[in-house]
Amino acid sequence: MAASSVPERAEPRGDAAQSVVRACAILRAFHSCDEVLALGEVVARTGLHKTTAFRLLQSLVQGGLVQRSGKGAYRCLASLDTSRSFRIGFAGQTDSEFSREVAGGLQRVAAMNRQIHLISVNNRYSEREALRNADLLVRERVDLVFEFQTYQRVAPLVAARFLEANIPVIAIEVPHPGATFYGANNYQAGQIAGRALGRWVREAWPAGPEQILLLELPIAGPLPALRITGALDGARLELPGITGLPVARLDGRGGPEQVFGVVRRYLRRAPPRRTLTIVMNDVGALAALRAFEEADRGHLCAVVGQNGTREAREELRRPHSRLIGSVAYFPERYGEDLIPLALALLRRQPTPPAVFVRHRLLTPANVDLIYPLDAAAGASAAGARRPR
Repeated sequence: MAASSVPERAEPRGDAAQSVVRACAILRAFHSCDEVLALGEVVARTGLHKTTAFRLLQSLVQGGLVQRSGKGAYRCLASLDTSRSFRIGFAGQTDSEFSREVAGGLQRVAAMNRQIHLISVNNRYSEREALRNADLLVRERVDLVFEFQTYQRVAPLVAARFLEANIPVIAIEVPHPGATFYGANNYQAGQIAGRALGRWVREAWPAGPEQILLLELPIAGPLPALRITGALDGARLELPGITGLPVARLDGRGGPEQVFGVVRRYLRRAPPRRTLTIVMNDVGALAALRAFEEADRGHLCAVVGQNGTREAREELRRPHSRLIGSVAYFPERYGEDLIPLALALLRRQPTPPAVFVRHRLLTPANVDLIYPLDAAAGASAAGARRPR
């Protein structure tokens, strides 16, 4: 039987107001006048029973506010308020400086936009917590999710929770199936680091490095691993002779203390050598540097970080540090891109499948030019910690 032939049942008078509220919910389910929704999508966005949603859609078609667009699909004809508000979930992980900068920037930009109601949860670098939070945000019926979790092996499961509920996802830094990607151009960032290392080595170590140490992050998957590939390629462009050097690979997973322990144990069994150190992030760079210094081998380490965090910027200002540089990602600015990207997706406007951040090499020579407010921020933070 055709949908148009299903008889409409009159609403009891006592339910008249509730029917209007439900009909308005259906109209709000359309994010733009160009959007076409199937019945199942309307049900998912409104939470209405399928029969109720179908009946109300037929009434709205008869009233001229909704138009059929193919079999079982509908288009809204009503004038939509482009200033409607959206509930956006942010599944972050505020256990590192980089992640806190992303969260702070995102919350700041969202707070300035009346259309955005941001619902934040913390994945805590936990696979189980990421899955639990995905279920929570689905129950919250958010319109879109920013997903920031590191484990590649649960990314398909996390993404599936949202895609089954017709909730679009923007994946930050680690790709998720079906999601729009936002984050580093990993190979380019790695190449910037590798070339910087190579240029420094040519000036400071005329005899060249004697080994290469890689601090990898297997849990993040192959795309972030392109930082390591890019760094090796960049270093080889500057130092063609390093191709035959011995290479040690360590797992750089964890916080500063865990990574420090991994490098410390390696140095206890490895002979002293001039070491080209290639890392995934600033946590690894700083932990490796501290481990070399503890072993009285600081002069044998050369490392370029990734992320440009505040701690790395402070290290770049330390005289004679062997942190040669850090590739900046500017996480404090992520919100300035993420919120417009989210609104474009919600309004069904054309968006690219991946948006890459801009990278720039921070060095002791330019760090104060690029981050001139660090000193003032540091003084302010010290004042806030001082007993009163």
